Amino acid sequence: MTETLSSAEKSSPPKRRYAPLAANENREDYSLRFAAHSFRKWSPFVVATTALGGIAYLADFAIGASIVLSYGFTSGVLAILAAAVVIFVTGVPIAAACAKSGVDMDLLTRGAGFGYFGSTLTSLVYASFTVIFFSLEGSIMGQAFELALGIPLPVGYLLSTLIVLPFALYGMGAVAKMQTWTQPLWIAGLVLPFVVVLVREPGKFAEFTQFGGTEGAGAGFSAIGFGFGMGVALSLIGQIGEQADYLRFMPEKTAENKRSWWAAVLAAGPGWVILGAAKQIGGALLAFLALGVVGKTHALEPIAPYLEAVKPALGPVALTFAALFVVVSQIKINTTNAYSGSLSFANFFSRVLHKHPGRVWYVLVNCGIALALMEFGAFGFLNKILGFYSNVAIAWIGAVCADLVIAKPLGLSPRYIEFKRAYLHKINPVGFGSMVVASAVSIVAYFGAFGQFLAAFSPLLALVIAIVLVPTLAVVTKGKYYLARENTVAGADADLRATYTCSVCGDPYELPDVADCAKQDGPICSLCCTLDSTCHDVCQTTGPVALGLPTVRTP
Repeated sequence: MTETLSSAEKSSPPKRRYAPLAANENREDYSLRFAAHSFRKWSPFVVATTALGGIAYLADFAIGASIVLSYGFTSGVLAILAAAVVIFVTGVPIAAACAKSGVDMDLLTRGAGFGYFGSTLTSLVYASFTVIFFSLEGSIMGQAFELALGIPLPVGYLLSTLIVLPFALYGMGAVAKMQTWTQPLWIAGLVLPFVVVLVREPGKFAEFTQFGGTEGAGAGFSAIGFGFGMGVALSLIGQIGEQADYLRFMPEKTAENKRSWWAAVLAAGPGWVILGAAKQIGGALLAFLALGVVGKTHALEPIAPYLEAVKPALGPVALTFAALFVVVSQIKINTTNAYSGSLSFANFFSRVLHKHPGRVWYVLVNCGIALALMEFGAFGFLNKILGFYSNVAIAWIGAVCADLVIAKPLGLSPRYIEFKRAYLHKINPVGFGSMVVASAVSIVAYFGAFGQFLAAFSPLLALVIAIVLVPTLAVVTKGKYYLARENTVAGADADLRATYTCSVCGDPYELPDVADCAKQDGPICSLCCTLDSTCHDVCQTTGPVALGLPTVRTP
């Protein structure tokens, strides 16, 4: 039912006009907002397929190879499997919360114990994740260009960056189509080398289980090697953020789609790590098989071991097929890295600068930084980069997970996800403080201050500290830093599909994306609220403001 606007509302011009790119939601994809119900037009299957398309990366091959070559089969494989269990368990509540609430990882973090500005730090942590992995994946594509076409690596790195821009710039619509169309070729390419090895040299699998690594680790179990290997694998824990960036477009869960909804959320959320762990072990196997032919350096580059594995079956076209598989894989994942990175950078700079030129500009920022890392040779420092990064990433994920699983069910924090500036304190010491303390202690441990054992297990130390501190600090602070004031306009009985016209930009938004603004004496959308640099959060000391009648209700 459509309500008629008053003449004053009709004649009052909007106070803000967004740049064309920022105003186009087909490209913007509600990048800093609640994902409107009207925009979530894809089925659970399509959303899940799109999200899972983003895990086509071959860095898994390189990571698995690096772990097993460094620490041997037993310690390396157990480290990969243990990390997968941790990633899956922490990923379930995050994936479910993002899909249910229609928010990305940044907005979820704001409302899960970090506060409005507290989550700016995690925006940079997440953005760095996308940049690091974009550079690693782009390096792999550059290696394929060099091997197949003789293109120098610096030029190959540039090409690997430019080739993903059209997909990342156009948002979810273009990404969904690309991921769906390329999925059959990618699956066939992924399975082929292992089928060839199984048919031609099945005994190699048994030999692999006796592999002791290339650095004298031995084939037996080493707790230190297990810990360091798990730390490298746990650097992938931030991948749940990229999955959540797609899961926020899940349709509303209903009685009719309940099973397919949960299947999609679990498969496309934490489920990515099942295939991810299998790829890491598979990448280690291919590196082991190719080690004597290509040497250790090239064994860590996925294109060379892959080529050696498929040569017996494909003969003269093996190089072409291998290069095509690598390029398709890297386009699929780096589109996701560029897309998700643009969301994080946009969230960070919109809060710091109170400006938002549009998500697409931050695609260029993300890709530009990643290209610089490629040119500086980041791939050569794979283990060190990921081992250090995992200490910070797991502290962040652990703190968010603890709020969702412990604090909210116990009533220590609000049971819903509040992400709007109008209702949040700048800093919530519960989540933000837990992450900072956990990260600091684990980084100190990582550099050996507490001995070799805790250096190896520093990421797990970060996880335990974060999980323990969140409910502890929530009790100590009595949860008073979660909300600066109650959200009285979106209560339990509110119509969440009702649409209100923002008093600042004049555009309509659904109720979960709207706050009551004392400065405007009416409704304001979450992004206009974020970009206001002159209100000084007056709404947090002034009583609630009536929103008036909705302009329209989304069907």
